[in-house]
Amino acid sequence: MSRYSGYQRLAFDYPEPRILRITFDRPEQYNALDATGHTEITEVWREVDADPDVDCVILTGRGRAFSAGGDFDMIENIIDDFEQRARMWKEARDLVYNVINCNKPTVSAINGPAVGAGLVAGLLCDVSIAARGARITDGHTRLGVAAGDHAAIVWPLLCGMAKAKYYLLTCDALDGAEAERIGLVSLCVDDANLQDKALEVARKLSQGSASAIRWTKYALNNWLRAAGPTFDASTALEMLGFTGPDAKEGLAALREKRAPNFKPGSSV
Repeated sequence: MSRYSGYQRLAFDYPEPRILRITFDRPEQYNALDATGHTEITEVWREVDADPDVDCVILTGRGRAFSAGGDFDMIENIIDDFEQRARMWKEARDLVYNVINCNKPTVSAINGPAVGAGLVAGLLCDVSIAARGARITDGHTRLGVAAGDHAAIVWPLLCGMAKAKYYLLTCDALDGAEAERIGLVSLCVDDANLQDKALEVARKLSQGSASAIRWTKYALNNWLRAAGPTFDASTALEMLGFTGPDAKEGLAALREKRAPNFKPGSSV
């Protein structure tokens, strides 16, 4: 476990030998990610990839949430500071590619609200399991920026372009059952059964042929790698949006718990 001892926002345990469970661990903030947490969820997949003692990974959140997105201070820093914005652009790209390129099979157990970078990792896991009470939201356009991070690379493949456009443009939330119905997640189970089901699937994957499973994952993820240019453009457009007035209004609306008042129309 010493490999993972330096992490501050993620907790680690082994529910069974060779199955590593990664848990978003800020339950008092609904596991919202600050700058430290965002860096950790980006880099941990390289650690897992290189760890000879892990055959499968479970990703989940402590308490009543999976992860409630980026915290407001981090978003404000992205808006105000070019260096922070540039660093976050690189991290957003690295997060997606690190999850895709991690050679170990991954299972997400999505409980409660799932937004932002946590949702990125959850939906990119090889098997995604949502509780019926999960609340999945891509909140980018509500914040006033383009749907970047993972949206363009995976949503159209998972649930089709029509559903992807609807949910990414409107920011409507999905519960676990609807997410399963449209193909956004692999499975939906009762909230009480979520962790047991995730462990059951992880056990099956860890006991299978490591080479066969890992190489199948690698081949399938070429669909995602092929979408890389679309994804890279989406993250750049997201960061461009943070330089404009809509992002400031979107953040203010989130802080004040009200609907945003975006200016109608523009030259773009």
